[in-house]
This record gives sequence, structure tokens and C-alpha cells, in this order.
Amino acid sequence: MTTYTSDQRHHTAETSETMEQVRYEIDRIDRLLVEILAERQSFMDAAARIKGDRKIVHDRPRIEDVVAKVLAASAEAGLSPAIAEPVWRTLIDRCIAYEFASYDERFGPGDANS
Repeated sequence: MTTYTSDQRHHTAETSETMEQVRYEIDRIDRLLVEILAERQSFMDAAARIKGDRKIVHDRPRIEDVVAKVLAASAEAGLSPAIAEPVWRTLIDRCIAYEFASYDERFGPGDANS
């Protein structure tokens, strides 16, 4: 593990002058993303518990609604849609798989047609 000095912490993209500073900030942001994704994942457990029917776990209109909202927020935040859309579509896909597993763990395996 790399040890960082205080001058390497709390830089922005504009104030970073070394790759160590850039890497420190990327690692810091990644830790925050992990925490946020873990929180998001907890709501997949809640959804599996609340929905009550395995057949409604995959909800195409909701997927498109989430992606549209993310793209709008991305435009405001300056995040490239070329990054945002595939990242969220992958995230949604993996969250749906997780929700199916959570549902099956809670209520038993679904039938092959679900």
C-alpha cells in the first residue's frame, strides 16, 4: 500500500500536479463509489422483498426511465454519455441479476419461465 503525504490529498483535477495525487484521488473516489453502490444494492434486497412476484423483477420501462434520468443528470454534471449510459446499463443489468438472486433466496427459486 502506498503512503501519501498531506500534499497529495484533496486535490482536484485542476490542482493535481503528480500522478500520485491523481491516483490518490481516484482511489478515494472509488472507495466512495463502493459505499454508494453497496447502499444501492441494499435497495435491490428491498425491491425483491416488496415486489412479491419474480416476474416483475425485470421492468423494461423502469430501466429506460433510470437511464434517461442518469443521462439528464450526467449532462448537468459534465459526465460523458459515452461513459454514463454503458456504465448504468451494466449496473442495472447486474442489479437485476442480484435482485433475482435475492428474490430466490427469500422466496425460493423461480420457475424457468420467470
